[in-house]
Amino acid sequence: MLFRSRYAVLILTVFLFIVAACANNGESVSENSTSSSSSTTTSTSSKTSSSTSASTTSEAAPEVKTVNDALGVVEIKGVPQRVVALDWVYLEDVLAAGVQPVGAADIEGYKTWVKVKVAIGPDVQDVGARFEPNLEQIAALKPDLIIGVKYRHEKIADQLKAIAPTLIFDPFSPEETQDPYKEMEETFMTIADVLGKKDEGQKMLDNLNGMYTEAKEKLKDNKAGANYVLLQAFSDQNAVTFRIFTDNSLAGFILSKLGMTNAYKSDKLEEFGFSETSVETLTKVQDASLITMIQTDDEVLNNFMKDNPVWKGLTFVKENRIFALGGDTWPFGGPLSAEVFTERVVSVLGK
Repeated sequence: MLFRSRYAVLILTVFLFIVAACANNGESVSENSTSSSSSTTTSTSSKTSSSTSASTTSEAAPEVKTVNDALGVVEIKGVPQRVVALDWVYLEDVLAAGVQPVGAADIEGYKTWVKVKVAIGPDVQDVGARFEPNLEQIAALKPDLIIGVKYRHEKIADQLKAIAPTLIFDPFSPEETQDPYKEMEETFMTIADVLGKKDEGQKMLDNLNGMYTEAKEKLKDNKAGANYVLLQAFSDQNAVTFRIFTDNSLAGFILSKLGMTNAYKSDKLEEFGFSETSVETLTKVQDASLITMIQTDDEVLNNFMKDNPVWKGLTFVKENRIFALGGDTWPFGGPLSAEVFTERVVSVLGK
């Protein structure tokens, strides 16, 4: 009986020992599990932070725009804030988009010839001639965008690109010469988009198209009639040169939108949209009305043509059908120049 009692105690003791051992092992497993879970959580949290940080960095990085210009592909990071325009038309485009550049070529000449409604700011720095801009002056302005034209700036394009991203346009390529108005619109919108002003640019063009519609209505019975010849003239050492504008000129496209017809037809596609010729050519179009853009300080018609027998015999001279828009009417510009050109045509020809 005593033996059985001791045997029972022994079995109970062993049982309790086993239970205790299992309990300790459970805690160890639980602790290890907790530790592993904690480690996993920490690791996952670290990846999320890294991902968020990477995402934040990605969101903060400036947008890169890729633009195809006349010389290839140009990458422009962010929205340029310091623009240098090396040709008047691109200076005008920048202003039309609502941006003042930091630098521009031949500012004095621009102010003389290009009379538009948006003035160039007093702080804009002159960087030299359009054909030979000063590279040191350009670099000193620390531009983040330079805009030039192929026939003037292709030779220095690499030097310009070493200073800042550079857009080079070619409005006088065989393709663009076919439709200079389309080229004007597309170039302006490219510049506006790069400057973060795409909506403003489109609004400018929409307003311009609305102006054409209204002007066409006003010019239905205009003083010049349906047919015109558009002329620039200038003197050099007592010789007079006439520029007669062709259908593939910006001004020619605008006048077509206004319901008028160009009486002059060139026998070739003129690269710059006009033929340089003499007074004798005007005999072929003398039944049309003459619209002129001649500088007031170069009184070509009064000083050099008044005694010319060919000039005096022209029908539009004898019938006094000559209409002056003013020498500062710029027919090679962007949307701002197109706006002024249209207003002056309506003002001079409208009844």
